[in-house]
Amino acid sequence: MTLYGIRNCDSCRAASKWLSAAGIEFRFHDLRKDGIERAQVERWLASCDRERLLNRRGTTWRQLDESERSRADGDQLADLLLAHPTLIKRPVLEHSTGVEIGFSAARYEAILSGAD
Repeated sequence: MTLYGIRNCDSCRAASKWLSAAGIEFRFHDLRKDGIERAQVERWLASCDRERLLNRRGTTWRQLDESERSRADGDQLADLLLAHPTLIKRPVLEHSTGVEIGFSAARYEAILSGAD
């Protein structure tokens, strides 16, 4: 199981803390430090609503010019997320049955009950 995020992100820290407290082993992958591959982003986009993966509320989004933002609406979303990994809504948890975007203790409990 892998938790993708950024070390200083409050939601990522909360998810890490929850997983540790639940005794669930996971690996943390820092999107800034460790990077991300196109195949990974494309798998996430294929497995969830594209809008769920794109963080339009953060500083990175607000700093993009209109031409960059327009890439989010077409087939270039993967390119945009690769160029600006902090646009990925965090955390992204890859687990045995799929991918979870964002952190909710109740949702983690529901999908990971019985996970080892």
